[in-house]
Amino acid sequence: MTPNANHAPAPQWVLTLSCIDGPGIVHAVSGAVVTAGGNIEESQQFASADTGRFFMRLQVSAAEQEHGFEDRFGDALAPVTARYDMSWRLDVVGRPVRTLLLASTATHCVNDLLYRRRGGQLPIEVPLILSNHETVRDIAEFYGVPFEHRAIASPEERADFEARVLEAVEQHDIELVVLARYMQILSPELCAALAGRAINIHHSFLPGFKGANPYRQAHQRGVKLIGATAHFVTTDLDEGPIIEQDVVRVDHSYSPPELVQLGQDEEARVLRRAVGWFAENRILADGDRTIIFR
Repeated sequence: MTPNANHAPAPQWVLTLSCIDGPGIVHAVSGAVVTAGGNIEESQQFASADTGRFFMRLQVSAAEQEHGFEDRFGDALAPVTARYDMSWRLDVVGRPVRTLLLASTATHCVNDLLYRRRGGQLPIEVPLILSNHETVRDIAEFYGVPFEHRAIASPEERADFEARVLEAVEQHDIELVVLARYMQILSPELCAALAGRAINIHHSFLPGFKGANPYRQAHQRGVKLIGATAHFVTTDLDEGPIIEQDVVRVDHSYSPPELVQLGQDEEARVLRRAVGWFAENRILADGDRTIIFR
């Protein structure tokens, strides 16, 4: 047994920040890390020529005295953030993010997220799944996640469902809401309440093939690429800031069921990456688009 075998590894901290671009930012932030007794393990930065803003993500460990590092770092960083008028966030690397899943009848995204969570591949904690159908109940029970079903057949029931979403967010200290193929349009009020912390996933055929059976419509038109898009939820339906997209090539030999299967696989993969990047503090907003530090 090694001398440190009984000791858990020291936590690392992740710092994300954004501000108006200018000289001296990296030097000032690095100096704050040193002042707090930290060591930079990973550093990524980007200056946007379009918006004139600077973005940065650091992973930092306590070089010497781990106890109280968060407070020391906050104190050392305060004059820097004030000087550059920074928006910033400090978090623990790998901390599970409390996540609420919303679902309808499709099961592939919910199943993939819960499978990755249980396997330790996705740093999220899921205290509840809310759905307007019973379809994913057995998956929730298999993974031991509480499940609530609330039918939506009227405007009143829709309002009740959304009220329960907000209640659950407060009750469980939810940090992220994932529309895991939840097939209901959120009200402007709920979109505003969840701004910057709700992620949606949809197939890549929008806006070309809307409504029922988009894969059959795509098959009839002979599409050659299918895929998925994950984005933040806004009041502009399916037009929020894009987080991740991917495609797979197909041809005339694929049947509509085969296209559906491929499309669902892409949806699950794209959503998983988007959720993982959010949980790892790798997504920063730059107006109507996102900066992703992979």
